[in-house]
Amino acid sequence: MTGKTTRRTAPLKIWSVLLASLALVGALGAWLTFGRDTAAPCNGLPEDGRVQKSVGADVHPGMSCAALGQAIVKATAAEQGRHSQEQAQAVKDVFFSPGLGYTKNLRIDAALRVPLATVLADFADDTHELLAGLDSQYVVKGDPDDGPWETSGTYHLAVDNLVFRNVVHAVSGDPQAYAILRLAETRYVAQQLAAVPGDATEGALSLTPTKNARALGILDGVADTFARDQAWRTAVRDRLLREPTTQGSYQEDPAAYLTATWLQGLRNTPEAELANRLRTQGVDIARTWTQERNTDEFTRQALLAEVDRSALSAYREAKS
Repeated sequence: MTGKTTRRTAPLKIWSVLLASLALVGALGAWLTFGRDTAAPCNGLPEDGRVQKSVGADVHPGMSCAALGQAIVKATAAEQGRHSQEQAQAVKDVFFSPGLGYTKNLRIDAALRVPLATVLADFADDTHELLAGLDSQYVVKGDPDDGPWETSGTYHLAVDNLVFRNVVHAVSGDPQAYAILRLAETRYVAQQLAAVPGDATEGALSLTPTKNARALGILDGVADTFARDQAWRTAVRDRLLREPTTQGSYQEDPAAYLTATWLQGLRNTPEAELANRLRTQGVDIARTWTQERNTDEFTRQALLAEVDRSALSAYREAKS
């Protein structure tokens, strides 16, 4: 009886060892296939035919990511403050490339983060509208096949909201890239506030600062995972403060004054309060703006409360 049991058990042991070996081989194969970083170099942009065509002959398979970044910036930079249809289309082709676009958990090659942030900063008006998400033009023309459109002698582009936020989040991992985006948005919102008529009231007065706060709030929320790191926040602050500013009066240059005043406040902010200082930027700039406009106290407080709600809502939306 004992001998029979031993003979039956032996094959079972052999099968157990064989199955375990097969499982180990399968696990190893899965790691080799999925566990390694299999992303194409430079997010596959040099091999993308549409990118090659729109960015230009400088783009070719096997090129370095640094050279690719330079080529994209060069091909899309505004000339005398205006973008051509080809330049706007080139940006759109890059963003919708299979290596970026709708990629889940997008990671952009480190050498491309600052160049792509530079491109977004150069298209500051479009970036602002895409962050705020309130202009229907940027919603209906955000699909890959929707071309750029022209207004006032320059071309604009729209990108699907998911694609846009994925790219902004991915480049924001580099604090230098994020600072470029932040500074461009800071200058743009200051320009928008400066353009509000002096006699504006009610909705005409509140629309611009609340929209600005929403755009800045989205920028806060998209980068929330990085902003928890003190070194990242410090690097962003240091890069922002290296930017030259003109400290004149509000009457001489309202936009420059608003930008310089906010940056000075950032300079005086303790390290531990940097995150909060960035998140209150919309309110801080609006406060300076209303003070310089001599807005009455009741209107100012009501407006600042509305601006604060706009920023907080956008921040929560983007980080969720």
